[in-house]
Amino acid sequence: MHVEQFHQCLDEDKVNLKTLKELCFNGIPDSSNLRSRSWKLLLRYLPLQRDKWREEMTKNRKIYKQYLQEIIIAPGKAMHGKTGEEDNTTTDHPLNPNPTSTWSNFFKDNEVLLQIDKDTRRLQPDLGFFQSPTEFPCKEIIDATHMETLRKRVENTLLISCNVERKRTGITNVPAKTRTQVTAEFGHNPCEEGREAHWEVVERILFIYAKLNPGQGYVQGMNEIIGPLYYVFASDTDPEWKKHAEEDTFFCFTNLMGDIRDIFIKTLDDSELGIHAKMRDLMDLLKRCERPIWDSLDQQGLKPEFFSFRWFTLLLTQEFDLPDVIRIWDTLLADDNGTEMLLHICCAMLLLQSKALRNGDFASNMKLLQHYPPTDVHVLVQRAMKVREQVS
Repeated sequence: MHVEQFHQCLDEDKVNLKTLKELCFNGIPDSSNLRSRSWKLLLRYLPLQRDKWREEMTKNRKIYKQYLQEIIIAPGKAMHGKTGEEDNTTTDHPLNPNPTSTWSNFFKDNEVLLQIDKDTRRLQPDLGFFQSPTEFPCKEIIDATHMETLRKRVENTLLISCNVERKRTGITNVPAKTRTQVTAEFGHNPCEEGREAHWEVVERILFIYAKLNPGQGYVQGMNEIIGPLYYVFASDTDPEWKKHAEEDTFFCFTNLMGDIRDIFIKTLDDSELGIHAKMRDLMDLLKRCERPIWDSLDQQGLKPEFFSFRWFTLLLTQEFDLPDVIRIWDTLLADDNGTEMLLHICCAMLLLQSKALRNGDFASNMKLLQHYPPTDVHVLVQRAMKVREQVS
């Protein structure tokens, strides 16, 4: 019956957002592609008018292709064969430290790219999905023969940084014998030539996002937030929707980051909207709901920064397995005040461990909260609703 209700809601000429939120709040069925469509509606990527879906998606996917061309493909073709291959003794070369060098922005971008690469290789390491090849790789990139792809940029940058020789007279060339395939010492490795792993697609999305948002840029942890979105969209049962998981993830991620940007902007850390305020609110809420837990943590000096910073900034993606994270996100995305619901869920996490936290010492409580035990997330959401009722 629950599945039928979703289909009825999503098949309406104009989706009733209130009804959709009520359905999603209690969890979206894993069958069919209900979650993929529902999340795109909740994240304002799809309009409520069903007959406008195709037009809107076509427009946005075309925009993303332009971003891809301008940010990755065109610069990659311009730099092809130059990174680490030219005579580095010329006036302008890849290792020229002069800020006016034409290579300056290229290597600033590479610093960001290397961090994104490092993080996305670690995405959901226990799940085979992200290291497996996508059915729909970017043809413009995997078929390119004269382009410096992101994969090649990472490899060349690592080779140069590891193997370049410095002499008193300046910087010499990279020894030819060291130019071999670079593999990661951690996390996922790229697929063979002609294929792309899912994590490489996520890396490309994050790099484009960072370039388009220089004020915020890339912040560690964004890889964990984009992961559930991409996983849901790339697992769509409809091949036509699945094929465009990259473009759709970019826009949904952009909208989601707009909703939670206060957590990621360091200048707002101490503001009423910043991460420190969220952690203070959590402890105030705990104090109101169950004072003995608050007393225990306070007496032990176990501050919320020690455990809840990650809860808030990563939207609980590190505390639960991916299927449970996705179920929690059904509720967070469907709630009219997702930030408040996240606060209530975090408080519920503490309340569900009441006995252990009241009886434990600093070390055991720290371990418990930094490695939260397996929990029935349906029970967790129900407890969060009781918190909301209790303080409203």
